[in-house]
Amino acid sequence: MNNYPKIILKKGKEISLKRKHHWVFSGAIAKTADNLENGQLVSVYSNKQEFLGIGHYQVGSITVRIISFKDRLIDHNFWEEKIRAAYDMRSKIGLTESQATNVYRLVHGEGDQLPGLIIDFYNGTAVIQAHSIGMYQHRNDIAEALKLVYAEGLDAVYDKSAETLSKNQVKAENQFLFGSPKTNLVKEYNSNYEIDWEKGQKTGFFIDQRENRNLLGNYSKGKKVLNTFCYSGGFSIAALQAGAKEVHSVDISAKAIELTEKNLKLNPNLTGKHESKVADVVKYIREIEQDYDVIVLDPPAFAKNMKARHNAVQAYKRLNAEALKHIKPGGILFTFSCSQVVDKALFAHTLTAAAIEVGRNVKILQYLSQPADHPINIFHTETEYLKGLVLYVE
Repeated sequence: MNNYPKIILKKGKEISLKRKHHWVFSGAIAKTADNLENGQLVSVYSNKQEFLGIGHYQVGSITVRIISFKDRLIDHNFWEEKIRAAYDMRSKIGLTESQATNVYRLVHGEGDQLPGLIIDFYNGTAVIQAHSIGMYQHRNDIAEALKLVYAEGLDAVYDKSAETLSKNQVKAENQFLFGSPKTNLVKEYNSNYEIDWEKGQKTGFFIDQRENRNLLGNYSKGKKVLNTFCYSGGFSIAALQAGAKEVHSVDISAKAIELTEKNLKLNPNLTGKHESKVADVVKYIREIEQDYDVIVLDPPAFAKNMKARHNAVQAYKRLNAEALKHIKPGGILFTFSCSQVVDKALFAHTLTAAAIEVGRNVKILQYLSQPADHPINIFHTETEYLKGLVLYVE
């Protein structure tokens, strides 16, 4: 038995936790212990005094994030067990020993039963990103667990939580918790990339599109490809690696285009033509000629909460309508949404509306999602956020 402060739920509100959902919402709570602080470990009980789980307390809509459904101490052994379990899963799917790919997600929040924690592994450097104060307070325990699990395979641990935590609640500072990196170069399906985990977006790279970038290669040989919202040029390089005739990369950020060009130079074996352009994608795509065989639409999240969902759906519809209007007959459209509040069905309906609006026949060839190192917790479906479609446009 642990001695963590107690939180008691209202009658009937224990059902979701008994089904292994990780969140306790503020409206489900009947009583809390006195003087709780943000990030503090608490034990959650039903109104009948049944133990339900241990989690991090934080003032807000999601008041507790459960990190253990067992009554136990959250100590060094706990963190080593959790990190090792995550590592073992990546090992079983062939990522930890891959010669072609040495970048992957090690911990995917609730997908690995660790809500509020992201860890990405970059060829010897583990980058931690805490999304809750409680997880941030365990950063040194997590770093120690990483050292035990990876042993000689770990060069450094970098904490990049300052961007994801409220500055009003905690003063987080991005810093190395252990070691120093031997390299910031990584391989993804034998393509080379330079990672900037200190200044880059997220932890430095959009690892979640790895399998979709690889899939794009199957559609790109001998084709003219437009990669919009290109960021570090991942889809562009994958297309060129597969033998694309010509690829154009577009992003509104000049820094993103610089990063794309830098990554292209790291892959000197690419033979197709490439051109980069700094431009507003929405405006740019309205003016392109109908000569692209393949178009990739991978925009940032248009909605981060339910209030923004309607406007996001309209934005996705307008963007995809322009792509459908301007793609070559017989063209292939790779289109994505990473907005968690826009589910697969709504995204598909939005694409249907766009196709009706522009009057072109469209076929769905494939449904796309996040890769296996971003697992979807069957008890916590909010862990599914990336959805995409491969469309054939007549």
